[in-house]
Amino acid sequence: MSKQQHQKKRVLVTGGASGIGAAVVNFFDEIGEIVCSADITQPSMSTKAAGMHLQGDVSSKEDVARITSMAIDKMGGIDVLVNSAGIADTIAPTADQDIETWRKIIEINLTGTYLMCREVGMHMLQEGRGSVVNIASVAGISGFPWRNAYSSSKAAVINLTRSLACEWGDRGVRVNCVAPGYIRTPLVDQLESAGKIDTGHINGCTPLGRLGRPSEIAHAVAYLSSEWSSYVTGAIIPIDGGWTAFGGRER
Repeated sequence: MSKQQHQKKRVLVTGGASGIGAAVVNFFDEIGEIVCSADITQPSMSTKAAGMHLQGDVSSKEDVARITSMAIDKMGGIDVLVNSAGIADTIAPTADQDIETWRKIIEINLTGTYLMCREVGMHMLQEGRGSVVNIASVAGISGFPWRNAYSSSKAAVINLTRSLACEWGDRGVRVNCVAPGYIRTPLVDQLESAGKIDTGHINGCTPLGRLGRPSEIAHAVAYLSSEWSSYVTGAIIPIDGGWTAFGGRER
């Protein structure tokens, strides 16, 4: 595909106020796409496309309908949906986990992704084209002790991706998923400071020997949103420095 063939894509990114979502917003903005971010909070000053930001809760059916409608009005349509909105759990033994925390994580990470896919998907199916990229996690691929709700929500996002890809493929809409490993985001910094994770140990279990950068996830999302991946749907791509491939406790 030449530069002359490229037409600007209209991209809606949920969870675009911080972390991986903000990196996706920034990268799409840098490469010249039209970007609208959505989040329950306002974006930080580091989010370059903050001028086109919608506030709302992806676990609310009403908010999702409003966000989608406003994004279509602002951009003239939606070619790409990136579902990055999500929260982490408290990392605790199963016996110490409470059901309300479980419900909140499932509602945001899974139900929120489903509602956005459904609402934006109806628009894409009418247009006969579109690309959805869901953000899951390696926690949805491998077993993670003390993280039942988060792992379950991300595993479900992975299978939702596959189901939608099979349902919508012959109608011009591709649905794919990236599964990040440990990425250096503010959330990971907080977990590290609280002693919930040991990044030295994580680095030792990662063939590339380091945590990932949010921009590295954004690059993979951009690929799955582009014509370069026109024959890719239902794919789950770990972006984890080799973490899932290694499978050992430490090198």
